[in-house]
Amino acid sequence: MLNKVILIGRLTRDPELRYTPEGTPVARFSLAVDRPFTDKQGNRGTDFIDIVAWRNLGELCARYLGKGRLVAVEGRLQIRAYDDSQGVRRRAAEIVADNVRFLDGPKGQGSPEARGPHEEGHSYRDEIDFSDDDEPMPF
Repeated sequence: MLNKVILIGRLTRDPELRYTPEGTPVARFSLAVDRPFTDKQGNRGTDFIDIVAWRNLGELCARYLGKGRLVAVEGRLQIRAYDDSQGVRRRAAEIVADNVRFLDGPKGQGSPEARGPHEEGHSYRDEIDFSDDDEPMPF
């Protein structure tokens, strides 16, 4: 059996970070994902999909993502049941994220390749030594 979902879309709101009673972080946000077809008037429909990110991934999303950011989310579909305020049993579909890729950078902060979620203002290029040495390649 397989339950795998991959979405690319924009956040409709800033992530909301909360903690379980045990102290486990969980972030919730929603993605707007365009449908791949248009209607007779040429309008493209949009689906609004709830995303849940747990633990370290949730904290990273809450810290570095905001409304309008473009992300790819990889995870699984989860259907959960709950009772609403009138006691009516309801069901909600959401994606539990295993991986979230930041596809654009915050406005005014450069390209996504140059910014990482691990440290603000840090460039991945700083981690690689591009010096020109004369040692032969090992392959």
